[in-house]
Amino acid sequence: MKNTFKIILTSGLILISITMNAQKQKMENTALLIIDVQNDYFPEGKMTLEKAEQAAQNILKVLEYFRENNLPVIHIQHISTNEGAAFFLPDTDGVKINHLVLPMEDEKIIVKHFPNSFRETDLLSFLQSKKIKNLVMTGMMTDICVEATTRAAFDFGFINTIVGDATATRNREMNGEVVKAADVQKSFLAGISALGNLYANVMNTNEFLSK
Repeated sequence: MKNTFKIILTSGLILISITMNAQKQKMENTALLIIDVQNDYFPEGKMTLEKAEQAAQNILKVLEYFRENNLPVIHIQHISTNEGAAFFLPDTDGVKINHLVLPMEDEKIIVKHFPNSFRETDLLSFLQSKKIKNLVMTGMMTDICVEATTRAAFDFGFINTIVGDATATRNREMNGEVVKAADVQKSFLAGISALGNLYANVMNTNEFLSK
């Protein structure tokens, strides 16, 4: 009886080990980008987004997965330098990365001044130095910095995944008409995943974590 239990236990541990190794191999050459999850986008910030806190909680789940599996994490922080900027101003609380996704000491932080995280930063050279081929995109705002970074990443040859419910935006206005944040979100995610996920494969947090 003891031998049978030992065999079952050993088999179970081997199976767990095989599963974990397979999962790790599947995520090889993959990095997580957390784009502009900064205080000004949250309640009482200078540019509050719709469902920012919900998106941040989902980003945290993805972040924990990457940390548990010792996979590369890159935090993008926008600091506004353009004249007339109203948020993400230097030396303000609003420009700080939100407490839910605070970087750890060994995680890369890249400061940018444009929507595209590759523009005038060392993001591309850093990814190349780590032999990264696949990017998992999360962050804010969906239709500006997340989209600009994803399209640029595609042009550089990266294979992109956007975790859709780990991004957020806000209401927009066009020709005097308000376009609801939920509609903006859906439209941009639909567009960037069109033509057979040309620019990015879009999935939700649970789908990503269970794949």
